[in-house]
Amino acid sequence: MNTFIRKCYYGDIPDQKGAGTPEIHTDFTAEQWPLWEVFIRSKQGLDHKHAGSLHAADAKMAIENARDVYTRRQEGVSIWVVESKHIHATNPDEAESLYEPANDKIYRHPAFYDLPDAVKHM
Repeated sequence: MNTFIRKCYYGDIPDQKGAGTPEIHTDFTAEQWPLWEVFIRSKQGLDHKHAGSLHAADAKMAIENARDVYTRRQEGVSIWVVESKHIHATNPDEAESLYEPANDKIYRHPAFYDLPDAVKHM
């Protein structure tokens, strides 16, 4: 089932015929839009932090909605959106077996290295 969704941008004045406004043709209805994870980089830091999730028809709509929802007070300088189905994670119950091989390589432990006082944040 194809659903036609009219998408209006800021400043658009939609009319009855929808002239001048783009249309998105999608196989999703509004209730079935994919879930997107939103990451925001704040002005203070350099890393993106998970801000939340939202539903959107495509990546452009996800970024626009993330801007409206998560940066209303100009908290961020960069927005990343990732469709949730593309995120793969480990199972916390299997953490011991996952990280076990690293314990065999004692040279990777920071106890064997002397850091100069000039090196900070390590």
